[in-house]
Amino acid sequence: MRAARPTQRPARGRGLAALALALALLTGACGGAGSGSGSDSASEAGSGTSVMGAGERASAAQKRLDANTLVPLEGKAPVPELPVTVDSSDGREVTVEDASRILPLNGGVAEIVFTLGLGDRVVGRDITATFKEAAKLPQVTKAHDVSAESVLSLRPTVVLADTDTGPQEAIDQIRDAGVPVVVLDPATELADVATRTTRVAEALGVPAAGKALNSRIAGELDAARAAVPDGSRPKVAFLYMRGSAAVYLMGGKGSGADSLIAAAGAVDAGVEAGLDKPFTPLTSEALVKAQPDVILMMSKGLESVGGIDGLVEIPGIRETPAGMDRRVVTLEDGVLLGFGPRTPLVIDILVAGLHKT
Repeated sequence: MRAARPTQRPARGRGLAALALALALLTGACGGAGSGSGSDSASEAGSGTSVMGAGERASAAQKRLDANTLVPLEGKAPVPELPVTVDSSDGREVTVEDASRILPLNGGVAEIVFTLGLGDRVVGRDITATFKEAAKLPQVTKAHDVSAESVLSLRPTVVLADTDTGPQEAIDQIRDAGVPVVVLDPATELADVATRTTRVAEALGVPAAGKALNSRIAGELDAARAAVPDGSRPKVAFLYMRGSAAVYLMGGKGSGADSLIAAAGAVDAGVEAGLDKPFTPLTSEALVKAQPDVILMMSKGLESVGGIDGLVEIPGIRETPAGMDRRVVTLEDGVLLGFGPRTPLVIDILVAGLHKT
């Protein structure tokens, strides 16, 4: 059987958006469960009920994220129907004949594989796979560089990568060894969750499970959006920071966070200020112009600048409503931009945290 051909994109992903996402996940995915400062709120993912208030939903969601575990589909694990030929985002057609030893080279993709019910077939992990079910698996990456030798030593029957996975020489070495490598486009917006889930499920021969998971995620996202309060939409600046490396960036169009912020009923301050690139070096002038009501960050990014006390000392922060009110929402690095089965939990927390008064 052959999967439908997805819309083709450049082989190396979405340019700066893909690079920015790779950078964010690279430096942040080593931690465990994160802390959500806006998280006196949110949803039992999978509850699919809109009767819970935003605060209740966020509280339940934060408990789930703190547990750092996944919720697989109900029922028996699906049995792959193979062989299957699918399109790969590097322009190739790839035939998968065996899914007994799966190796996802991306944390979000690994979450999809496990949630589909195929976790017992996964033989290794990327550094961005930080959830508990993957903790004991051997890591085959250093930073974001894939070790072909480490991959091949695990004897995978199929490798799932994305267009940011590299170096290319390592991917070529894996493919030259006869291992099918299915390359996916990076996920940088909510719509990509369904697309990526469908493609992963098709590549592993379990398309029905992919449809079931997409249906579940869609219901959870609908419930999260239903909790968005009426009224004004707060302006939110997504700041990517690594104080030890002197990296200070502000998110704009295509950062990934812009899609999440919009889904949570808020306005991305960087986009509104005219930042048309995924990430732009942070300046005090840009911050003052953006005037965010809330600052959104990855938890390790906030830690790297000395917490909120250190953040407000960065030029420009104090001159914003967010800085003056010390309104900062954080989520664990590997989850915030993961765009996988736990993304509805992210929306639950953002809805409560961004709209909190």
